[in-house]
Amino acid sequence: DADADADADGGWDDGSEDSADEYSTTNTQEAGVDEADFVKNDGQYIYMVAGGEFLIIRAWPAEETEQLSSYPIAGTPRAMYVHEDHAFIYVYDLGGYSCRDDYGYDCGPTSESLSIVVLDISDRQSPALVREIELSGAYVNSRRIGDAVHTVVRFPGLDVIGLEYWTDRWSYCDAESEEEIWADFEALIERNTARIEETPLENWLPSVRDTRYFADGSSSTSTDLFEGCDSILEPSEPGGASFLSVMSVDLTNPDSAEMTSIFGEDGVVYASRGSLYVATSHNPGAGEGLESTTVHRFSLDSEGLPRASYEASGIVGGRVLNQFAMGEHRGYLRMATTTGYVWDPETYNSVSVLEQRGDELLVVGEVTGIAPSEDIRSARFVGDRGFIVTFKKTDPLFVLDLSDPSNPTIEGELHIPGFSTYMHVMDETHLLTIGFDAEDHGSFAYFQGVQLQNFDVSDMSDPRVAHRETIGTRGTSSEATGNHLAFNYFRARDVLAIPMAICEESSGGSSYGEEMTFNGLLVFDVTVEEGFSERGRVAHGLPESSFDPYDDYYGGGCYSWWTDSSSQVKRSIFMEDYVYSIADDSMIVAHLDDLGTPLALSLIHI
Repeated sequence: DADADADADGGWDDGSEDSADEYSTTNTQEAGVDEADFVKNDGQYIYMVAGGEFLIIRAWPAEETEQLSSYPIAGTPRAMYVHEDHAFIYVYDLGGYSCRDDYGYDCGPTSESLSIVVLDISDRQSPALVREIELSGAYVNSRRIGDAVHTVVRFPGLDVIGLEYWTDRWSYCDAESEEEIWADFEALIERNTARIEETPLENWLPSVRDTRYFADGSSSTSTDLFEGCDSILEPSEPGGASFLSVMSVDLTNPDSAEMTSIFGEDGVVYASRGSLYVATSHNPGAGEGLESTTVHRFSLDSEGLPRASYEASGIVGGRVLNQFAMGEHRGYLRMATTTGYVWDPETYNSVSVLEQRGDELLVVGEVTGIAPSEDIRSARFVGDRGFIVTFKKTDPLFVLDLSDPSNPTIEGELHIPGFSTYMHVMDETHLLTIGFDAEDHGSFAYFQGVQLQNFDVSDMSDPRVAHRETIGTRGTSSEATGNHLAFNYFRARDVLAIPMAICEESSGGSSYGEEMTFNGLLVFDVTVEEGFSERGRVAHGLPESSFDPYDDYYGGGCYSWWTDSSSQVKRSIFMEDYVYSIADDSMIVAHLDDLGTPLALSLIHI
């Protein structure tokens, strides 16, 4: 399929006369492993979920861009896949705060409930509802491989209504004997045991309600995905009391749905074409030992009836930052972890290599004690090499040789100001990164403007910065510094598009820029030989807070912390020589040779 032929930047020629010959798609970690996002495209149409609707926009030819249809969706649609004339849409509200898969020390919001809406979009002007799956759990993450979508869901643990956790006695000071106290608790245990035995099994298990809708207006509903306990397993390493499930659905088969569950908690999700891993970090309190991460492996069968089968579990020290801190190669899982936080001088980092043996993932090689007193800000595993960036006051880039799984080694390192939050594979010998510049203040450093860098790693023992570009001052932010889906390197045209909110007039140090001078999409020409050259900008206007930044101190304007972004643009798409700049409320189309002048009638209100 098209996924197998995709370039590293996600673009391809699908051979359709109605589509652009070359275009960018979702920026994924692994080729052929799609990741859910709120915008998708196929070189002819752009699909979005926004404002409670699923939108289809005809985007090619660029001069004829127009919205074709919208389909209202109850709830809050967040992300989706589009494949084989079907849209697979995740709907959930955000609630709670869990440390997983983000750049704010891997913390981010989680959902409290989840439903999945499947639309038939073979008629782009009239999408039709064909399936709805309602789950009693929370969305964790997902991947699509070919026709199969694998969704990781966390369901609440066992809950028996009416359990008692203390006896009726107010005080044990008046008890005549120790035997009398124990008798009270034995009676309590008997009452609780009776309640447990009386509770129907279905009250304990997660629930899934799967409804199919047919062209004649009829429908059918099933609730049997969790019938019995054959698909609920105890992992080889204990991982929590909740249910951690992987639901697999074939988008081309309206009757398919397979569920595999273990006892475990949510965490960072990484997937290759044949494996899906969930890494759950545990941070004990003082005196309870060092933090650790439990990682579970599911094998993915994406041919025929798709299914994720639980295979093995293991433990490594420390915590993983995000999905890029994991990578599978030649059957081995590599993980980059941090133990401690930067204010603790005992903080250190490690890279571990794990191999599955039976139902265990065992550490067979490790490099530890990396960058004492610093923590990991980005990681990437590419073939037999690994790259990690740590930070406290400078940006050490470490290059690791992982060709011998039992003996990983650090081959080279480079210390420069600032830090990278995302590393993109530009070619076999160069990394393209985004992050922040930094200003040294002795024992610490203040982050400053957004920084693009091109690293030459052709000599593993001597990595070096080939080119650098710094944008704005402290307070400048980009959606792409904390979300790789917003980073759009289009190799076919040697261009890079990144959302930007640029702040100027900072005096350095802890001083934020007092003036936001641009908010929109920034486009650069990027080559290994010439580095970065700004090609142009697509402006989306300035928020009111930019005129008085003190009005929006927490998270907006020019006063955003480095893990937050105030850039209005969230995504971009390239189709041949055109770029589509997508903000929360609008989409603007412009030619690469005249980015400052959008196409007439190209403004799409979302």
